[in-house]
Amino acid sequence: MKGSYVLLLHMPENRHICIGSLGEIYFAAGYYAYVGSAMNGIEKRVERHKRKEKRMRWHIDHLLAHAQLTAVFFRESIQKEEEEIAATFLENGFSFIPHFGSGDSKCASHLFYSQDAEPFHIILKNLHMQQML
Repeated sequence: MKGSYVLLLHMPENRHICIGSLGEIYFAAGYYAYVGSAMNGIEKRVERHKRKEKRMRWHIDHLLAHAQLTAVFFRESIQKEEEEIAATFLENGFSFIPHFGSGDSKCASHLFYSQDAEPFHIILKNLHMQQML
């Protein structure tokens, strides 16, 4: 299955985390939504994200070492839609971590923050994304 996905993460406490090339970043306690695409298979990509032992390849790998993955949403597509999804979070006023996961994208970020998970669930429902986990 090809398409885009959103990982919902919970950060239980405030902390500074070294995020590869971005350096040390402050993460407030709360919820984060990470937008990605997997044109070679969403299931395979999500399984990689869920593994504890892996090569730290992407920004999200560093964050997942410290945050709890609470849910995964996806939308099948033959084209990348991650920029559209990320733009929706930006348009709805979510805070974001600049440049996170967006090295190959025109978006300001692919990681968004909320104190509560519910606002993310509302947006994901409006985007017709299905819950996988």
